[in-house]
Amino acid sequence: MATGRNHRPATRSRGIPEATVARLPLYLRALTALSERSVPTVSSEELAAAAGVNSAKLRKDFSYLGSYGTRGVGYDVEYLVYQISRELGLTQDWPVVIVGIGNLGAALANYGGFASRGFRVAALIDADPAMAGKPVAGMPVQHTDDLEKIISENGVHIGVIATPAGAAQQVGERLIAAGVTSILNFAPTVLSVPDGVDVRKVDLSIELQILAFHEQRKAGEEAAAVAAATGDAVTAPPLRGAAGAGAAAGAGAAASRKGPDGDVPAVMPA
Repeated sequence: MATGRNHRPATRSRGIPEATVARLPLYLRALTALSERSVPTVSSEELAAAAGVNSAKLRKDFSYLGSYGTRGVGYDVEYLVYQISRELGLTQDWPVVIVGIGNLGAALANYGGFASRGFRVAALIDADPAMAGKPVAGMPVQHTDDLEKIISENGVHIGVIATPAGAAQQVGERLIAAGVTSILNFAPTVLSVPDGVDVRKVDLSIELQILAFHEQRKAGEEAAAVAAATGDAVTAPPLRGAAGAGAAAGAGAAASRKGPDGDVPAVMPA
């Protein structure tokens, strides 16, 4: 059974840009959905819309793979599924360990999409002795004392960190020392890793904060539109939700403080 050590995908050696690599899973997801519906071919416009990109960018991305489609016909769905899967290294088995089996780690362990996408959860690992032997997603949780042995025996090169922030760096260092060269980090912290180790970070709180920014911007645009229609002066929209109440209370306190340059808050928000 291949573990990936001698079967690295060829994207880097072939010079495929990282931005294109990041879009390949989007194309693969859309193509897989088409394949499941027995759709034989798809146009660049249809596939781009399904993947959420523009068709010119899609055609450029596929040119790196050597796929140009057929004029008047489009792209062969099954061939593209195979081609992209091969480029992403998904035509082989990739054993993965998940470290940190709290609520998030357990949810990841129960995710059914790993196996169908070329990944096999080889082990679930946690530092809590009370978790040792406890079944999660049909697998017994193993203690972190055995981390290095588990990685070696299963030929693991991809690790998932779902620990609290304070433990993530140490866990990452142990994974790397044991032979892991790619890490998916769900812990709310930035990992320091040596050259040659790839880290992808998933921070749900950051994504929510970005959405909050867009919600606030939309509120401002709505206020501006109303003001333009009524001829009223444009004022900044109130913050939405509990944050608005907290910010309003904080603003009163901040206004009473004197900074070194006069009437400015002594503590500026980050």
